[in-house]
Amino acid sequence: MISTLQKTIRPVWAVRGLHKSAVEVLKRPDPEDTVTASYGRFISEVKLQHLSSLVLHRSKRMVLDSIGVGLIGSTTDVFELALQHCQHMYAPDDISSVYGRRGSRLSPTLAAFVNGVATHSMDFDDTWHPATHPSGAVLPAVLALSDMMPNSKPSGPDFLLAFNVGIEIQGRLMRFSHEAHNIPKRFHPPSVVGTMGSAAACARLLSLDHSQCSHALAIAASLSGAPMANAATQSKPLHIGNASRLGLEAALLASRGLEASPLVLDAVAGVAGFDAFYEDYVSEPLESPNDGHVFLLEEQEMGFKRFPAHLGMHWVADAAALVHKLLVGLGPGTVSPSQVQDILLRVPKSKYINRPFPESEHEARHSFQFNACSALLDGEVTVQFFTPAALRRPDLLALLSRVRVEHPHDNPANFNSMYGEVQVTLVEGHILKGHCDTFYGHWRNPLTNENLRKKFRNNAGAVLRSEQVEGLIDVVGGVDTLGDCRDLLSQLQ
Repeated sequence: MISTLQKTIRPVWAVRGLHKSAVEVLKRPDPEDTVTASYGRFISEVKLQHLSSLVLHRSKRMVLDSIGVGLIGSTTDVFELALQHCQHMYAPDDISSVYGRRGSRLSPTLAAFVNGVATHSMDFDDTWHPATHPSGAVLPAVLALSDMMPNSKPSGPDFLLAFNVGIEIQGRLMRFSHEAHNIPKRFHPPSVVGTMGSAAACARLLSLDHSQCSHALAIAASLSGAPMANAATQSKPLHIGNASRLGLEAALLASRGLEASPLVLDAVAGVAGFDAFYEDYVSEPLESPNDGHVFLLEEQEMGFKRFPAHLGMHWVADAAALVHKLLVGLGPGTVSPSQVQDILLRVPKSKYINRPFPESEHEARHSFQFNACSALLDGEVTVQFFTPAALRRPDLLALLSRVRVEHPHDNPANFNSMYGEVQVTLVEGHILKGHCDTFYGHWRNPLTNENLRKKFRNNAGAVLRSEQVEGLIDVVGGVDTLGDCRDLLSQLQ
């Protein structure tokens, strides 16, 4: 029997005298047709055969460089602080290896964290356009997860596939925002897309189904974000460490059945998903890997840094090195501040990398002025230039006091189209100028294999014996042929 209360209830459209057809009905999209679902399907369905030989080659270069950067990063103070924190604050769980520390193991998530910190501790890790640090957020998580697998380790092909999935997801998410193309102002991109990429890579390595892969991305979105105010401090490397760690945690939680928004990558009016980070983000589905999907790494090489500093520094350093050559040709073979009356830098407007008198190594890595003057004095910038003693060099301080900065309108804060220009006015009135629109190491002008291996030998050699260094070069070069990745995992300490 229908109750009296039920009889009195009428639809809102009837009460208001509206026609039912005039009422807008919001329908929930079919879960299989969402942008978020397309990402989940891509992650779960992609196979090694979908990667071209060029993508495999480029991704192996990334793995090699990232390991080397992580190994030398394990010598830094910030890495030591992060490692001590994990060792002292958490119960021991000796599973996953730590860069450069023989016999030291942590839980998988903590190993991913400290190795991510090591990778970015010198701001020496790779980048591309739109700018993020893709390898540092993904590789430590994939290594830690591989160590975690008890019975059989992932094959080399599975390992490399997971790594590439993590790189691809980061790039795709950034391609769907115009804001992402510019030097960041609000948050550090790896702390957002890096976390998503780490989750994607780990979900692929865990062989999660497409629904779990989507949930892993959505969980990762809730674990993302770090403000740019912490750039040029010891906390910036934590951004990469957390991206690696939290992405791994997101995938592990999804593997246990934890769910999150099935629409995190979709456009939902009035509800922020991924567009909470990029307001102009346009959600677009990823096509199936079986439908001719072309990986971004096929179209664009990675940028590898020749010295450990923010990417923007490499333009002014190369431009200043050109002026250094001119000065050496004019004088006694060395550069002296007594020759220089004025230094003008023409660089993009970006507040957090405009630091006239840096007081720490982290500020120096984010200072147009410091890197330009260092290259002007010595013709290059090296790892040793960021030590406390090097920061206090009298000649360097003298040059810094003569620097002016301009921001030309034709020099956008965009790593794909910016330039660096250094103009030096000498005491006797001569003006010397160096200009760089594509530094050596940029994705348009990539390091040769020989120079990339040279960088790796210098970095890894700070921690490992020479035979270990050469062994890693060989193992990474053939990682896509390994039956399992034990050989790679065993050589990182």
